[in-house]
Amino acid sequence: DAGVHSKAWYAATCDRKMAEDALYRSNKDGSFLIRKSSGQDSQQPYTLVVFYNRRVYNIPIRFIESTRQYALGREKSGEERFDSVAEIVENHQRTSLVLIDSQNNTKDSTKLKYIVRVS
Repeated sequence: DAGVHSKAWYAATCDRKMAEDALYRSNKDGSFLIRKSSGQDSQQPYTLVVFYNRRVYNIPIRFIESTRQYALGREKSGEERFDSVAEIVENHQRTSLVLIDSQNNTKDSTKLKYIVRVS
């Protein structure tokens, strides 16, 4: 278990559009939630959705079978790995998360500050 089901930031029944709409409504840099990934893939079970600078970022959360850990985004050398999704959230409430805009090839960073609830 990734430790998500009892958490305020976990939107169990939320799809990508609902998540993005909720974050645009919040309109606060650093607002976030975690939803199930659209593909429902065991290798990428969740998505971290973050609002920053009037944009919404959907960041895949990967499950690494060999170590039973979680990591953000595409696999890269030296990446941070976590024992639960909750640890990812707690870590990025303290340290900035790098946001990569693949369309404009820009990088930003923000901390996870505001939990958004999807109604």
